[in-house]
Amino acid sequence: VQLQASGGGLVQPGGSLRLSCVASGSIFGISIMGWYRQVPGSQRELVARITNGGSADYTDSVKGRFTISRDNAKNTVYLQMNSLKPEDTAVYYCHVQAGLVVPTGYWGQGTQVTVSS
Repeated sequence: VQLQASGGGLVQPGGSLRLSCVASGSIFGISIMGWYRQVPGSQRELVARITNGGSADYTDSVKGRFTISRDNAKNTVYLQMNSLKPEDTAVYYCHVQAGLVVPTGYWGQGTQVTVSS
């Protein structure tokens, strides 16, 4: 199982980025897909997650600015980030929960998002 994240980069405050993460390999029964972020010296925190039925929830600091979506046919999850702030700077990781019998979590490699003028 491999999760390939992309879309990070350097953006000015107020700008936008779209992250993508594709799950490939022998992965079945994907349920929850999500994005986490981590800054040096801090714990990894949940940014947003979405169920296979399309229900989403967000951490308070990104509500109204970020939108998570997924394409089940492509095993892909997206994170549209608008009105970016310097405090959004972090390494963003995608996470997928899958498994037909026992749910198992998988992590992507991380993509750097830097918001700076």
